[in-house]
Amino acid sequence: MRGRAPLALLLCGAVAGCGQSARGADVPPPVAPPASAPTASSPPAAPVPTAAPDRAVPLGRVRGWRITTYYTALESLYHGARKPVRGCARFHCSHGKTPLGSFPKDFLKVVQTEGSGRITEGPQAGRYLNWSHSVGFWLDDTTRDSRGRPLRPWASAAADKSVLARGQRFAIVDCGRDGNGRPIEDEVCAAFRKANWTVTDLFRPGYGGENHADVYIGEEKGPRLAESPFYTTLSGATLGPS
Repeated sequence: MRGRAPLALLLCGAVAGCGQSARGADVPPPVAPPASAPTASSPPAAPVPTAAPDRAVPLGRVRGWRITTYYTALESLYHGARKPVRGCARFHCSHGKTPLGSFPKDFLKVVQTEGSGRITEGPQAGRYLNWSHSVGFWLDDTTRDSRGRPLRPWASAAADKSVLARGQRFAIVDCGRDGNGRPIEDEVCAAFRKANWTVTDLFRPGYGGENHADVYIGEEKGPRLAESPFYTTLSGATLGPS
């Protein structure tokens, strides 16, 4: 399981993944949406002063966090022998027996680890094959957090509720080192530090652990994300408010 025990019991997957530092795929860092342009008939509204969160005030222990990552698999990157799958053909169903199609075995393995995969072949192309320990496989039109909302790349996170409550926003202010004790690459750390995360999922009781958060970094785009430097573990990281 890439260096850790199974994690979150998500609606979109029983575990939210973590990786070991590697190289390969290019995962773009989060980009803020463009601001809406004011119309000619209405002047831009005056900005409302707000107090920016003080990232210098840490959440929990300084250099005491372990941050892991999870993602959505892309079927076209997998070429194993195909295996038929049964499950639910719709959302709001549990342990269904409907034939869902045949998929590469290596793709199914990743879906059961990361929680979701986008289908690229056959009549269900463009939809998602999701998996959860409490649901099994099901077809869907999106990935899901534990309340049924789409996962947001570089924004959604999971944690034990005793560590970070659902809805808690946080930022990674210090990346620490990878699981092998090496410094995190500057480009990789900059992407993690730039993001603002919100806890939308909770770990399955007993699987998250103290000072551990899991962050969602999106869908594979080319090479497999397991080969990407962004698929890593941040050991000894520091968190602050977002």
